This record gives sequence, C-alpha cells and structure tokens, in this order.
Amino acid sequence: MAVVGLGAIWAGGYVFAALAVVLAGLMGWELHKMMEPGAADGRAEGTGMSAAILVAVFSFTLGGWMSLVGLLAGAVVLALRMPRDRLVFGAYMALILLAAHGLIGLRDGFGLGFVLWLIGVVIASDVAGYFAGRILGGPKFWPRVSPKKTWSGTVAGWLLAALVGWIFMQATGLGPVVILLSALLSFAGQMGDIAESAIKRHMGVKDSSNLIPGHGGVLDRFDAMIAVAALAYLLALSGFFTVAVG
Repeated sequence: MAVVGLGAIWAGGYVFAALAVVLAGLMGWELHKMMEPGAADGRAEGTGMSAAILVAVFSFTLGGWMSLVGLLAGAVVLALRMPRDRLVFGAYMALILLAAHGLIGLRDGFGLGFVLWLIGVVIASDVAGYFAGRILGGPKFWPRVSPKKTWSGTVAGWLLAALVGWIFMQATGLGPVVILLSALLSFAGQMGDIAESAIKRHMGVKDSSNLIPGHGGVLDRFDAMIAVAALAYLLALSGFFTVAVG
C-alpha cells in the first residue's frame, strides 16, 4: 500500500487524483459504518461512493472557493441521511472531502516537494510523539479522549515537525515561516488523531474498519493527514503560501 501511495504521489496528475478519490470513498464508507453500525445494506457504500464522486467532480470542475462551498454542501446532505450525531458526522465528512480535494490541488499547484513536506510533518510528529511519550511519559494531553497521548509526546511532535520544516526550508530556499508552519500543522495532525479517537470512543469501536489487516482502517492510518491536508489547503486558498512562504 505504501509503495502504491508513494508511486501515485510521485506521478501526480490523474494518477494521484485517482488515489485521493478512492481514499475519500473508503474513508466516507468507514465513517458511515462506524456511526451507523446497524445501517441497511448499501447505505454506507452509498455514502462512500458519494464522497468519492464529490471529490472527483469538484476537483476537476469549479476549483477554488466554489469547490469548497460545494464540498461543504455535499457533507451537509450526507449528514442529513444519518439517524444520529449528524453534526459530528457532517463535520468529519467535510474534513475528509476537503483533505482529499486539497491534496489534489496542492500536488498540482505546489508540486511533489510540497506534498512530501506535509507527509514528513505527519510522520515526524507521530514518531516523536510515540517515542517521547514512551520514554519521558508525564501528564496526559487529553486523557478522557486519548489516554495514551502525553504532553511530552505532543511537544516532541511539534519540535521534530519544525525540524522537518527547517530541512524543507534549506532544500527549497523558502522563508523561515515554514518552520513555524510545520509545528502548526503538526498540532493540526494531532487534533485530527484525537478527533477520530473521540468518534471511535463515542461509538465503542476499536478501529474504523479492518480494511488494512493488523492496522485497522484507512481512517486509522490517515486521521492526522486529513487534518494537515485540510488546513494546508485552506491556507493555500487564502493565499498564505504565496505571501508568507514565497
């Protein structure tokens, strides 16, 4: 799976877009399955297909803020189909759609290096958080939602992500704001992780699905990346990268 993902990221264009569309569909399906466990046959599959179609349509038609409005409207419509927790479902579905659409736009607009930077921030934050939490321990960050996360691991994630930003700055000649932005994106990723953990805890499930043997579901693997990609794309739409990083 990792090889396929890296190959698609490297290729860009329609290949990467196809991967993002498929992942959006799978994550939409997982979210529905989690939040309506007794759903009739076809309901979760319909949500997943709708999520994939929304990302595909708005990534290759309107673009920009108009696509954002369309994706948010799509998330609202899908949420209205749910029998409960519509606000939570709609908010997280919007995050999924925005992230998938955003990654397509970021890969096309800013290139391979930009997407690799985002992935590097997520990996660095996860690795530093895990090892610092295990070695240093200390107070819990949000024990009611994510009992294993510590403040030491959280801060370590910010620091290693900032180092990734520094490396990216050296490699590209971009401004030092990239370092601070990397730490901010690390925090966004941590919040994405916690958001999915909160949904799973609320619904009483351990994993979003069993699509990836031994690793749970697609959402379990991409919860942090969803938030990072969504925030990065919103910053890109606002012109932040052009002004502050360029």
